[in-house]
Amino acid sequence: MKILISADMEGATGVTWPGDVLPGTPQWERCRHLFTSDVNAAIAGFLDGGADEVLVNEAHWSMRNLLVEKLDERAQLLTGKHKTLSMVEGVQHGDVDGVAFLGYHAAAGAEGVLAHTYLANSLTGVWVSGTRASEGLLNSLVVAEYGVPVVLVTGDDRTCEDAQGYAPRAPAVAVKDYVSRYAAVCRTPARTAADIRAAAKAGTALAVTYEPVRGGPFTMELEFDAEHLAGAATCVPGVEQTGERRVAYTMATMYEAIRCFKAVTTIVSAATEEEYG
Repeated sequence: MKILISADMEGATGVTWPGDVLPGTPQWERCRHLFTSDVNAAIAGFLDGGADEVLVNEAHWSMRNLLVEKLDERAQLLTGKHKTLSMVEGVQHGDVDGVAFLGYHAAAGAEGVLAHTYLANSLTGVWVSGTRASEGLLNSLVVAEYGVPVVLVTGDDRTCEDAQGYAPRAPAVAVKDYVSRYAAVCRTPARTAADIRAAAKAGTALAVTYEPVRGGPFTMELEFDAEHLAGAATCVPGVEQTGERRVAYTMATMYEAIRCFKAVTTIVSAATEEEYG
């Protein structure tokens, strides 16, 4: 049995502030240890539950945040950017039995600690077939196309609530409770490590008993915080402007939809200008 851990950082233990997750800052250096601790707890739990192999895919920002020298030696680490499926890279090879969304967060436009969808700012809302989409929802639809279930979700309490919509059978661990976008009531690393390990062990059973339902076609709608970004997004074939700050497109599969989404967000990121966005 092989488990893939998609490891994001905003939903890690103790993280509440942009500086906690921005590479190069002193707080990021400190929080890397907390992030790695969460991942190690999940690795241990999956192995406790009977997994034979655990691959950790870095899914945050530079995708070079985890401390490989501190990682549980029984796992392997996929680190670095420019991956075909980005946050869930590795699921497409046919040998993954379950996926964990570790350190995830709520969607752009929703309540949650450091809530966003792919872009820290710029995107004020993303919807897939009419439902507001977090990264968790988007990635769950991608892995479903490969017949792989979500077997664990960790993040703040709003993240766990969001997961009930796309992975209701998966154990969910709240490592902190939302107060504002930049504040939370946090559990200690010792407590969250124990909770994550226990939940991962329980979630392992889903990898052999549950296959998700595939969907499609998918209509993606994106709303930006400035009108020029909608215009920039239409450079991608198939993307049409539907409002002053909105675009939409439809794809037959989630693989195509997420690849188009990556293209749009890359172009939009290049179209922002410092203070004025």
